[in-house]
Amino acid sequence: MERLTEAQRELYEWLAEYIRLHQHSPSIRQMMQAMNLKSPAPIQSRLEHLRTKGYIEWSEGKARTIRILRPLKLGVPILGEIAAGGLIEPVTEAEEYIDLTSVTLPPKTYALRVTGDSMIEDSIVDGDLVFLRPVPEPDHLKNGTIVAARVDGVGATLKRFYREGDRVTLKAANPKYEPIEVNAFQVQVQGSLVAIWRNYN
Repeated sequence: MERLTEAQRELYEWLAEYIRLHQHSPSIRQMMQAMNLKSPAPIQSRLEHLRTKGYIEWSEGKARTIRILRPLKLGVPILGEIAAGGLIEPVTEAEEYIDLTSVTLPPKTYALRVTGDSMIEDSIVDGDLVFLRPVPEPDHLKNGTIVAARVDGVGATLKRFYREGDRVTLKAANPKYEPIEVNAFQVQVQGSLVAIWRNYN
C-alpha cells in the first residue's frame, strides 16, 4: 500500500482515533480545527489522497460517512536496532509495534532494540528495547543523559552524552569500550532514554 505523507498520516491517525471514540466521522470543520488549518481545501485534498491510497472510503454526497479501511497501529513503533557497542545505521520506518496502551509515555516515543554490551553497567543489555523521545533542543541536554546519537560518517549508538564547549563525548557503561570523542557538529542526538523493556521469556 502506498505510503502517506506526514500531513496525510497526521490526519489519518486523528481520524481513526476520532472514529474509534465517537463511532462516527467528524465534520470538515472539526478536521480543520484539529489540523490547525483555516481553509477546508487542504483537508479535502488529504482526504482524497487517503481514499486514493486505500486508507479510507466514504459515501458520496453524505456527510460524516468516512470509514477507516486500515486499522490504526496502536503502540510504540520499533524503528530497528541501536548499537550498545559499535555503531549501526538507524531505520526510519517502523518494522513492528509494541502495545503499551496502559503505560503513559511522552508523545512521539519510539523504541529501538539494543545490540551489544556497552551499556551493561546501566542495566541495558543485548536484546532490550529502549524507549526514546525526540530531543527538540539538544543544546540544553543535561550531561550524563543516555541518548541515541548519530555520529557523522559512522552510524548510531546508545551512550551517555557529555558536552563541553564544541566537543561531545559519548561514553559507554562498560570499561572495555573507549569513549567516542568528536566535534559537536558531527553528532545528531536522535532521542533521550525514557524507559527500558526487557522480555524474560
